[in-house]
Amino acid sequence: MTKTPKRYTITSALTYANGPIHIGHLAGVFVPSDIYARYLRLAGHDVHFLGGSDEHGVPITIRAKKEGKTPQHVVDKYHKMIEDSLRSFGVSFDVYSRTSSEIHHETASNFFRKLYEEGKFIEQTSEQYYDPKEKQFLSDRYIVGTCPKCGNENAYGDQCEKCGSSLSPNELIDPRSTLSGEKPVLKETKHWYLPLNEYEPWLKEWILEGHKEWKSNVYGQCKSWIEGGLQPRAVTRDLDWGIPVPVEGAEGKVLYVWFDAPIGYISASKEWSENTGKDWEPYWKNDDTKLVHFIGKDNIVFHCIIFPSMLKANGEYILPENVPANEFLNLEGDKISTSRNWAIWLHEYLEDFSGKEDVLRYVICANAPETKDNNFTWNDFQARNNNELVAILGNFVNRAAVLTQKYYEGEIPAKGELSDFDKEVIEGLKSIPYQIGSLIESYKFREATQKLMDLARLGNKYLADTEPWKLIKEDPERVKTIMNIALQITASLAVVMEPFLPFSSDKLKEILNIKDGKFSWANAGDSEFLKAGHKLNKPSLLFEKIEDKIIEEQMSKLEAIREENQKENAPVTVEPLKSEIEFDDFMKLDIRVGTVLEAEKMPKSKKLLKLKIDTGVDTRIVLSGIAQHFTPEEVIGKQVCVLANLKPRNMMGIESNGMVLMAEDSEGNLRFIQPGEEVNPGSTVS
Repeated sequence: MTKTPKRYTITSALTYANGPIHIGHLAGVFVPSDIYARYLRLAGHDVHFLGGSDEHGVPITIRAKKEGKTPQHVVDKYHKMIEDSLRSFGVSFDVYSRTSSEIHHETASNFFRKLYEEGKFIEQTSEQYYDPKEKQFLSDRYIVGTCPKCGNENAYGDQCEKCGSSLSPNELIDPRSTLSGEKPVLKETKHWYLPLNEYEPWLKEWILEGHKEWKSNVYGQCKSWIEGGLQPRAVTRDLDWGIPVPVEGAEGKVLYVWFDAPIGYISASKEWSENTGKDWEPYWKNDDTKLVHFIGKDNIVFHCIIFPSMLKANGEYILPENVPANEFLNLEGDKISTSRNWAIWLHEYLEDFSGKEDVLRYVICANAPETKDNNFTWNDFQARNNNELVAILGNFVNRAAVLTQKYYEGEIPAKGELSDFDKEVIEGLKSIPYQIGSLIESYKFREATQKLMDLARLGNKYLADTEPWKLIKEDPERVKTIMNIALQITASLAVVMEPFLPFSSDKLKEILNIKDGKFSWANAGDSEFLKAGHKLNKPSLLFEKIEDKIIEEQMSKLEAIREENQKENAPVTVEPLKSEIEFDDFMKLDIRVGTVLEAEKMPKSKKLLKLKIDTGVDTRIVLSGIAQHFTPEEVIGKQVCVLANLKPRNMMGIESNGMVLMAEDSEGNLRFIQPGEEVNPGSTVS
């Protein structure tokens, strides 16, 4: 028997604060969770909707090394960027928190300590890869090698991005550390583990027997994991970025990010409580609360098996009643990839399409990857805006408002006697909002969007069939009834649009001259909501047509990214070998390591730099054609390889005594040939 919840706790998956967010994040998590939260609020429910940044773990440290900054600098930058983007996009969080906060460190530490003191963990010593040069253990993402399945030489220790296979570091062929490039060694280390195998019987009963209503992709993945046999999972790791393990003998260890991050939901609620004065505990510890996690499919195991096992072990918290995970959204037929920059970034969209937040919300929802991976294209984006938002929804609202201004100076007319057709339309007005609500509660947001558009279609058909613009002269009383009913449909739209199109809903409420607080889901189907005599404001367009030029600009951006990726992955072209020489010919070359003491540009020459080089044997002038690749300041102090016994040559009135050896790639870029470490000038190359 399904209980009626007194309150809802809704979580959106915490986002790694190592870069901006893209449309894949929106489709997987943020749009559906916001629709659900907004609908429940309109329906009069007590809703606590939270999100936040996941700020620990390897992706953060990798980004920090790449940008030459500290992990804290990185998370500060991207946490703000992500939160600002999401709030500008209309995601209605009650709180957007972060796992680097003091309140989260305290919450996660206490959670770990409780399980530790109650003996819920086991200790195990294992061999893990260690970089002796950098003197640190390596996470999976800091190990690369050859994929055993496809031969990709740059597969990560947890996944090959070329073939998509899940891997472990031990499977890689010729593994190497991304920190030093050295081959890692196996070294013993002790960690604490959550014995998931002990929770297997309970998980079978709770999920496989108790939650058969979960989406098939979620239930199926859980079933596969549970029936495949669960193993103990480490809750700590050797890193210097994260929450220190709060027990003795754990120096240099932090909580594993998969253990730390979901506790961030609880700490976010605590932060909300501190900011608002509301009690957070009923939203996490009361059985009358319904907990729902919105995630992408790559997080199913963590939110359905691992986090519930943590909560079960703790014993103080409620468990999720549903985890409606979406599949992935592709872009123009290709998998979204942050490493390849193949994405539509939210902050860039907000700049390029200011005022069109709802268009992207609508397109993402109408094309939501609810049961299978789906595809976003700019042409579909344009078509849905022009053919649906503009031509159907916007067209109906505009006609109803404009005709009311024209016939009645914006004042709502009273209804007269109803025809059978009127009664049929009013029944549709009453039933469609109920259908939309039922679909949202079943996490079928794509179908709910279609029903929203059906309500606008109902209005368009009603006006088209009754033709008030023709009847106004011969039967003005009949037109009053028609326009009253049409305006009741616009009021209903203002309500049911809000979860999906919050900005456009606000615009429509302004046109209808109704304060936001008077709208609720209960009056979405009320055919008497707008009273006769109520005055509308001046109408304005809800949506604007998107021209081909705008779409062509976006397609050009993607094409440039695609070309750049192809360029990076193109096979390197190598100059063919020159004709053979004898060994004695090679022995005639005297190549020395020299240090550049001075450098200056040659007057009247774009190519030549005048270099003063200490060869160890002497100090000499060498003219080198590298001025288009290096500034004089860049080469001073560099050690270079010099062909020292090349016959002197007079160039532009100066005798050049030698040649600096360079390497040139397929694109014409020059690199110095240098010793691996500093050596004495005059050292020979042989």
